Amino acid sequence: VELTVETPDGPYLLETDWYIACDGAGSATRKRMGLPFEGQTFDEHFLIADVEMETSPFGDHDTPERWFWFAPPFHNGQSALLHKQPDNIYRIDLQLGPETDPKAEATEEKVLPRLKQMLGDAPFRLDWMSVYKFRCARLERFVHDRVVFVGDSAHVVSPFGARGGNGGVQDVDNLGWKLAAVVQGDAPTSLIESYDIERGHGADENMRNSARATNFMTPKSPIETLFRNEVLTLAARHPFARKLINSGRLSQPCTLAHSPLQTAGDAPLRPGSALIDAPLAGPAGDRWLLGEVQGQFTLLAVGGITAPDIPGLSRIGIDQSQDAYPCFQGKDGHAQRRYGSGFLYLLRPDGHVCAVFDQPDRAAISRAFARAFDGALDCAKGATA
Repeated sequence: VELTVETPDGPYLLETDWYIACDGAGSATRKRMGLPFEGQTFDEHFLIADVEMETSPFGDHDTPERWFWFAPPFHNGQSALLHKQPDNIYRIDLQLGPETDPKAEATEEKVLPRLKQMLGDAPFRLDWMSVYKFRCARLERFVHDRVVFVGDSAHVVSPFGARGGNGGVQDVDNLGWKLAAVVQGDAPTSLIESYDIERGHGADENMRNSARATNFMTPKSPIETLFRNEVLTLAARHPFARKLINSGRLSQPCTLAHSPLQTAGDAPLRPGSALIDAPLAGPAGDRWLLGEVQGQFTLLAVGGITAPDIPGLSRIGIDQSQDAYPCFQGKDGHAQRRYGSGFLYLLRPDGHVCAVFDQPDRAAISRAFARAFDGALDCAKGATA
């Protein structure tokens, strides 16, 4: 990849093997390459305001909670959101509608009366405000030869559910170990194609859930409004309906079971799943599982099964005693409930289960380990086709 970099002292040429475009939702790289960024734009405008308050006027002052109103009397029947941030800052989102003039609304003369209507007599200081609307969009492909798009330059979603920031971090987790393996000569360049497949799947899932949350919060048709209102009515009396309320469900790691890098298997935590943390006790004190295994390929042996010594794989044991590798005891039964007993888990550096075994079969484990790199050849063939 060749980049021309402009500086006050003039331009210079930069040559690099790989270019990772992390230049945001308005990606200049994407525009220079003429790549379409397609999706759905939502017409609703939202006022976002950060206010400083000693305590929230809502709920338990000692336990700040995220509050959501779907049709509050203090805001003309439109949705409102409040949650606490550090340093006594509370973030407020107020739905304004599609015909809003952002410049007219983002003024203290307009904002302060809205906030006083919501907060009542609670003293507050306006720290920051803006008006925004959003879209769900993505590149068709995240990998273009030696140019790889990451985060908002590759995909954007609504802010509801924390899917944008989490999705970007998951992109980096996914790409980092693969790019390192390619640069160090441990894997073919085709491994990078698996980043497009896996994180494209993650982006689609985030966009789908984000759009569903937005449509529940701001219904676009009479039938969507009827559904939303009936769910809220039922939720007051029936627990089953409470799970249907969608005010921006928080992001969760998607499963990568479909990926050609995984090897099929059956266990409490199946291949393609993200690791679930668990507290451990060891000779040097208490630990957390994720801190012991992430960043490298690792064999996790749980219960009465031994992890064989295979080049390139770290080893760790839970609820067993071995001299060949570190062993820990699960605390309060969390590791046992989440991982079972008598299983070997092959873990990827990004904290996903790559394969699982109920026998310490060196040949089968080695094949699964190789598949985590060579399975990318199938990705490259698909991209070429």
